[in-house]
Amino acid sequence: MIPYGRQHITDEDLKAVTETLLSDYLTQGPKIKEFEEAFAKYIGCKYAVAVANGTAALHLCALALDVQPGQKVITPPITFAASSNCIQYCGGEVVFADIDRETYLLDINKVRALLEASPKGTYQGIVPVDFAGRAVNLEAFKQLAAEYNLWLIEDSCHAPGGYFTDSKSNKQYCGNGNFANLAIFSFHPVKHIASGEGGMITTNDEALYQRLLTLRTHGIVKNNDAYTNDISFAAGQPAEGNQYPGWYMEMQALGYNYRITDFQAALGMSQLKRADEGLAKRRQIAGTYEKAFTGKSYIKGQSGVVEGHAYHLYVIEVENRLGLYNYLREQKIFAQVHYIPTHLMPYYRRFGWKEGDMPVAEQYYRHCLSLPMFPTLTDEQQLYVIDCIERFYA
Repeated sequence: MIPYGRQHITDEDLKAVTETLLSDYLTQGPKIKEFEEAFAKYIGCKYAVAVANGTAALHLCALALDVQPGQKVITPPITFAASSNCIQYCGGEVVFADIDRETYLLDINKVRALLEASPKGTYQGIVPVDFAGRAVNLEAFKQLAAEYNLWLIEDSCHAPGGYFTDSKSNKQYCGNGNFANLAIFSFHPVKHIASGEGGMITTNDEALYQRLLTLRTHGIVKNNDAYTNDISFAAGQPAEGNQYPGWYMEMQALGYNYRITDFQAALGMSQLKRADEGLAKRRQIAGTYEKAFTGKSYIKGQSGVVEGHAYHLYVIEVENRLGLYNYLREQKIFAQVHYIPTHLMPYYRRFGWKEGDMPVAEQYYRHCLSLPMFPTLTDEQQLYVIDCIERFYA
């Protein structure tokens, strides 16, 4: 069986997890901070906050940016539903903008058209997605966001280690905080770094970082500088000296239990050590697919070879997608479709979204298929996948 994605667990991973399981902490221990610091260094940002999963990361970002009921936020329709759901969780309104035909990413021209068609202040933010591992040009989005006083959340679940080249020819790595207010990553088993579940938020904004730390743990703080009042102390002052007792804490906001465990963090740190190795392998696999499918009449489009692409997915667009999908399954190749356009999900149709609203995304969806893409995919397996596709169309 060849799946579209697969985790890779090594002896080093097992050792890291076992050592943590045998330590004093299973959660809220030192491994979480170690993982955060190591990930921030890898991405190139100032701060990182580890959380339970990528969806929790998105929700916390929306909370930290104070998304309010009725506020409008722009997202693409080709992404996992969590990219838009995080706005709904806060009572905000999701407005979809179509994707670019060539990149499969949120089309900045479509976003600009939405903004220009409404009075300034109509929209509060944008959630661009580094879909399949291809990095969004956030420099351009940041300029647009500044013009309309919008915040940016970069959904980079598909792209740790990915980058785009800015106007000064510098590599800008996904989630580095130079353009987006906040960025998020996922550690689901099929992602580049797997910890079972888990996610990470990155930022260069210290105020947002501190707010995320509070919201991640029920809105509770244990920090003397943040304390406001306690009934056992006069006017909120400590009973003795300048120190509150060690047991004292305050809930200052309505937060959530979105913590990650120490053994998940240990696994994530172990996987992070070979992240570049896995990224190089993904890019090698992409090059083989690109070479095999270039010029083939049955290929309407493909991910191709793109500088900075992190290749969480390798997507081809084909005629008779369903026929190919079923044929590959018969050959024990389990390709996948990413994604059914979010605006056509029954939940979002309730808000008036319908077929025809996002023509580029809908056309892409009719033909897209994600092929096996993971670092332990062997040359033999990949050639078998390619051969089966060629035989189907022959």
